[in-house]
Amino acid sequence: MAITRSRFLRVATALVTAFALASVAAPPGHASGVTTWSGATPPLPTPWTSQVSPTNALPDYPRPQLARPTAASPTWTNLNGLWQFAAWDGFSTIPFGRSLGGKVLVPYPIESVLSGVQKHYDYMLYRRTVDVPKSYTKDGRHVRLNFGAVTYDATVFVNGQQVARHLGGYDAFSADITSALTATGPQEIIVAVHSPVDSEHIPVGKQRLAPGPLGGVWFTASSGIWQTVWLEPVESTSIASFTATPDVDTGSFAVTATYNGDAGGARLSVDVFDGTKKVASGGGLAGAPMKLVVPNPHLWTPDDPHLYTFKARLKSDTVESYAGLRQISVENVGGKQRVTLNHKPTFLLGTLDQGFWPDGIYTAPTDAALKFDLQKTKDLGFNTIRKHIKIEPARWYYWADKLGLMVWQDIPSMTPESSGSLTTGEKANFRAEASRIVAQLRNVTSIIGWIPFNEGWGQWSVQAAADVGTQLKAQDPSRLMDERSGSNCCYTPGDPGGGDIIDWHVYPGPALPAPDAHRASMDGEHGSYNYSVEGHRWPGAPTDLWNSVDSNAALTDAYVANTAVLRDQGAPYGLSGSVYTEITDIEGEQPGLLTYDRAYEKVDEQRVRTVNQEVIAAATKAPPTPPEGTPGLKGVDAWTFDEGSGTSVADAVGTNPLSLTGGYQWAGGLAGGAIQFGGNGSAATAGPVLRTDERNYSVSAWVRFNQLGGGFQTVVGEDGEQNSAFFLQWSGADQRLAFAALGTRAVARDITVQPGRWYHLVGVRDLTASTLTIYVDGQQAGSTSVLGFGDKATGPLTVGRGRFGGGPVDFLNGSVDGVRVFDRALSAEEVAALFAQNGS
Repeated sequence: MAITRSRFLRVATALVTAFALASVAAPPGHASGVTTWSGATPPLPTPWTSQVSPTNALPDYPRPQLARPTAASPTWTNLNGLWQFAAWDGFSTIPFGRSLGGKVLVPYPIESVLSGVQKHYDYMLYRRTVDVPKSYTKDGRHVRLNFGAVTYDATVFVNGQQVARHLGGYDAFSADITSALTATGPQEIIVAVHSPVDSEHIPVGKQRLAPGPLGGVWFTASSGIWQTVWLEPVESTSIASFTATPDVDTGSFAVTATYNGDAGGARLSVDVFDGTKKVASGGGLAGAPMKLVVPNPHLWTPDDPHLYTFKARLKSDTVESYAGLRQISVENVGGKQRVTLNHKPTFLLGTLDQGFWPDGIYTAPTDAALKFDLQKTKDLGFNTIRKHIKIEPARWYYWADKLGLMVWQDIPSMTPESSGSLTTGEKANFRAEASRIVAQLRNVTSIIGWIPFNEGWGQWSVQAAADVGTQLKAQDPSRLMDERSGSNCCYTPGDPGGGDIIDWHVYPGPALPAPDAHRASMDGEHGSYNYSVEGHRWPGAPTDLWNSVDSNAALTDAYVANTAVLRDQGAPYGLSGSVYTEITDIEGEQPGLLTYDRAYEKVDEQRVRTVNQEVIAAATKAPPTPPEGTPGLKGVDAWTFDEGSGTSVADAVGTNPLSLTGGYQWAGGLAGGAIQFGGNGSAATAGPVLRTDERNYSVSAWVRFNQLGGGFQTVVGEDGEQNSAFFLQWSGADQRLAFAALGTRAVARDITVQPGRWYHLVGVRDLTASTLTIYVDGQQAGSTSVLGFGDKATGPLTVGRGRFGGGPVDFLNGSVDGVRVFDRALSAEEVAALFAQNGS
């Protein structure tokens, strides 16, 4: 979630700083009296907490896309379980051959209650011994020691010999330990770890040593070993990775592999199976390109997540993998760039999924728990997940592939505060880790796009997002590239301009950015309606929250109303996706559709599913064509303010007089009279004037400001139920003139406004062109691209004030003359002509 605020846009986390709600009665299903295997009381148990013990810590095979020799019968030794543990100072001699004083349950991070440690150390030692089966080294076979992930700097020793050192908290690594093994007896493994978390400029995501600032958007750290550790026997030359890149157009897979050992001269053979039926075969020298064509291809979609099985052989080494045949693209559909799946326009309706657990923090307590979040996302009618600045274990992606969920994969970020102080080495380290992550996840069918940066966190420049995006796109051209999620906010704001996606964040939103000539557009984050449920909160989590509701029904109503905007104004007009914040509560954040413990669902699942399905279906609908509107420059209503006295201003064209209230006085205008407001007066019609839904419109006025400042001043608006449907205004946030609507502003960037001078302002909303434009003194001064029609005008047209949050705001301190409104979009030539009628 975002971490700065803009007055009208409501962009991201500063909005999270005020999350709201009084406690409600505890619903049924909350687990009480639960203890862990170590006897500790969890701060908030999940339904799976009590199932974890030293004898069954994540026993599932950890690498489903490279099973050796088969997925049904892999050969491996799981090293999860109790290890010896000790805090360390980072430089003292490692005590080889001696027991450590403490114990830890691997692979749960040491800060978690499931680890049995429940404390952070910057430096730590893990130790265990293991009996390696004799069959693992028979006939010249080698033994590899594999780590799913260790955060952050891990050095691995076997029998006192260093076998590996790895920097990076999110990618897997392994070591050939054959030469370090003794002929008989147990083998000693020691892992020395340094986990600085956010005290150094490293990729860390939302982990913090001191979680909780900004309303709870930072969370408890996950240090040490946090994914499965395991042994496997391999041939002296073996397959290290296997990738089958799909091509829907040719019904084929491009197969590549990497190898351990010397594969020179060896041949790789691959068979493809659809169920039990072999459908394709191929072979060639290891390292040579291979293309396997599948007859009558069965495509992978969220509704039908079909997967093919691959069996690959290199000499005596055999592995099994899988992949789905699908293609994700950006294509021109109906004149706009849209995301397509298998060449069909597809709305990527997603949730933000941060992957935290109250008992295991970064590590789900069980594989069933890991699957639960994805299955519940699917049940709620979503087809996409944005995996937010965290990498998951391989089994999480396996379930996404199997269940049929598309995944936007974030690259874990450095801290926002680091952006301006990164060294060349720290930047290079981030880029290297991002590249390793992409390489590791290349074969995941469900991943449809990469997001290198979120809201500028750890992004050292606007150009950096373009550079890293270009780097990763070159590495993996088969997926979409969203260079910067939330380009309209927060740290180092700005659109990098490249990649495949334009991405905005607006809370509660949703954001409706328009596609451009080359990129599709999406809402990268929105929502965040907070419902704090007594008995299911993280200890110390706030109950006085921003944007709060107080019941399941209220949260469901808010979600459905918010999502209906995507259905009615986003998907039909060209928006390609959205991300709702979020699937579960996390520590101090409480905007989840589920509570943090996953024990309580906070919405009506069927209602949520129904509106979600409607949004996805709307991606194939054509938007309505706006009516042509009234020709000419008279407009449909106009007010000249020439009365000179009284409380009413006549409508010179239509039948909607303005009524004056508050502090105002009659004054001289450009050619006759004007009305002057002192910061607490306004004028309003009796009812609506312009229709803003499914219509183009324009509004013009002359204005002279008495004084300016950091506040907003509205010249002309029209009330909606909660907010003005549009604001022709002085934007204090930008210190510029602006035309605001639909959660964004067209800002007159190059106009320096002087109090006491008359300016002619025109705001134009062109629904067909998806633009919001401001003109100053007859010239275009700013424009932004945005979809939909925003808040519907339901109340009076107003002069001298706006409406926001249900009440009057942004009173004008200055004079107004010649207000005119049009039920169509004026052209640039018409705006110039309108200015010339009263200009100098």
